[in-house]
Amino acid sequence: MPSYTVQNVLAEYKCLSPPVAEIKLPLADVIITPEETVMAKHALCIGVNNYPGTHMDLQGCVNDANDWAAELGTRGFVVNKLLDEQATKAAMVVAFKAVIGGAVSGDVVVITFSGHGTYVPDINGDEVDGLDEALCPYDLQTGGAALIDDEIHALFAARKPDVRLVLISDSCHSGTVTRAAGADPDADDAPRPRFMPMGNWLPADKLPRGPSGKPLSTVAVTSGLSPFANALSRGEGDLLLSGCKEGANNFSYDARIKGRPTGAFTYYALKALKTLKPDATYADWHAAINPTHLPSVSYPQSPQIVGSAEARRYKIFT
Repeated sequence: MPSYTVQNVLAEYKCLSPPVAEIKLPLADVIITPEETVMAKHALCIGVNNYPGTHMDLQGCVNDANDWAAELGTRGFVVNKLLDEQATKAAMVVAFKAVIGGAVSGDVVVITFSGHGTYVPDINGDEVDGLDEALCPYDLQTGGAALIDDEIHALFAARKPDVRLVLISDSCHSGTVTRAAGADPDADDAPRPRFMPMGNWLPADKLPRGPSGKPLSTVAVTSGLSPFANALSRGEGDLLLSGCKEGANNFSYDARIKGRPTGAFTYYALKALKTLKPDATYADWHAAINPTHLPSVSYPQSPQIVGSAEARRYKIFT
């Protein structure tokens, strides 16, 4: 059986704390067997406030990504971020491939997304309601393409065996088709759903149409799940934490709390996380968010946890 010296392992994972230079061990004399190798932790945090050409900019998503990155960094993760103009669709695809492809058996990958969710008319017939759920990249309107659930599923399916995914989504997938009005400049503190109607970014000839041939103003949504949900592998122990329940009329809100723009879900998820014991599970975390903090009068959203009963019992971020 192959073996690895501590020196080799530490050279590969320079991010570990304390730094390699501070670790005092007789490295040449210590052998680590494969069963004792260090589990690597990889993270990708995406936050998009600005959506050129849509009149649907948000305010708290970049703060969310930075806040998740800071928290994950303290927990031993190597973190990459995509913020605003960095988070084009092409860049998101490359980043997903990198963070997934760089993980090996036993590793944990955390991906957070804060930004708009949207729908795209389904073209392969796999959606009962005729719509694919999608994430909105920075160049949604200017590039003309969302990152749909089928694409995300294909990206995540390329991972190596026994790589566990934790997906955190502070966006929503419930709303109308028709173009939404721009934000009220006199109501900066009003919570805003993180949903992008198709009418704000798709050309008119691409919108869903009714029997009359005219674009529909609404569609009957049967899912409303995060596009991350279809990428989960229950057999691998994957987990999704999302800002709201699936289905119609459920929203994740862009908020301003204590004078700072943030996602309501992200703010309270991180607040709850700091109160938990070191051995707390994902189920403990979810229970500390909902109903302790959300839903509330200001933010009527019910955060959701999706994953097997076993995955919910895993220690957080391990």
